[in-house]
Amino acid sequence: MKNRIKNIILSILLLSTGLIKSQDFHLSMYDAAPMFLNPALTGLVDSKFRVHAQYRNQWNSVAFKPYSTALISLDAPKGKWGFGGQIINMRAGIGNYNALQGLLSVSYGVPLDKNKFNNISFGLQAGVTQKRIEAGLYTFNNQYTSANGGSFDNSLPTGENFIRQSFITPQFNAGFLYYNSRQQARLNPFFGYSAFNLSNPVETYYHTTNKLPIRHYAHAGIRINITELFYVIPKALIMLQKNASEQLFSVDAGYFFKQEEFYLLGGLNYRYNDASVVYIGARKNNYIAKIAYDANTSSLKDVSKYRGAFEISFTYLSKPRKAKEVSHCPRL
Repeated sequence: MKNRIKNIILSILLLSTGLIKSQDFHLSMYDAAPMFLNPALTGLVDSKFRVHAQYRNQWNSVAFKPYSTALISLDAPKGKWGFGGQIINMRAGIGNYNALQGLLSVSYGVPLDKNKFNNISFGLQAGVTQKRIEAGLYTFNNQYTSANGGSFDNSLPTGENFIRQSFITPQFNAGFLYYNSRQQARLNPFFGYSAFNLSNPVETYYHTTNKLPIRHYAHAGIRINITELFYVIPKALIMLQKNASEQLFSVDAGYFFKQEEFYLLGGLNYRYNDASVVYIGARKNNYIAKIAYDANTSSLKDVSKYRGAFEISFTYLSKPRKAKEVSHCPRL
């Protein structure tokens, strides 16, 4: 009975947030996947190429089939250009909602001074998104019957006029980034803006015109190099999408252990009126691994018992480029 109540609550949440209409992807360690945050970050890396993978599991404490998001990407620099690709997939709910997106990404960097300490980068992305549901697995209010004390009968008509259970839409995104890359500086500021769903793709399973609104990201921060071995990065992300908004405030930190030759990484995030996030990770040679946990602080906390999401990320960096080629890479 308890599991049934939890599934009903989650179904209400999914419907109220418009999942059956449209839903964009979501990650707490948003900048672990650079092209997910901003196309202008494509290829901005010290190595010859970068491979990244990330996985998120959300609402496992509430749902029989929670949100599950997986991402993989590859990008590489070529002179002032950066090229890359990203695939992300999300599944959620008893109706087997699935969103699969593939993107190609390109960026172009411009130094603002002869030493290449201050730089700007512009990025573009294009691709397709495929979304589908299995409508027969959902339960609707027309299927409720008072027989046998009240229950849902899936054999009854739903009253819903589905015209499709799957669709494919084009995807166009763009972004801008400023960053300071001076290695000896005490402070390395950065800020950027990115916009997603620029074509306002029509997403609907009904005879309606449901246009996916443009999603705006504004992000900024500053790397503070306290010593040669220790740094902190206070940063913020603001997301706007039609009437919805999200604010995320974070502090990242890293400490380099000389003898063991590895970085210990950690951070705290607060997503306003939604969740507190803690992560820990490490960087050893060409490998970076992180793990994060969301503690839910929204109105759902009484049901979720403060349990939100689990997220992991892994990045592989190939051997470094020549020194003269990496002076314009961001220190994020």
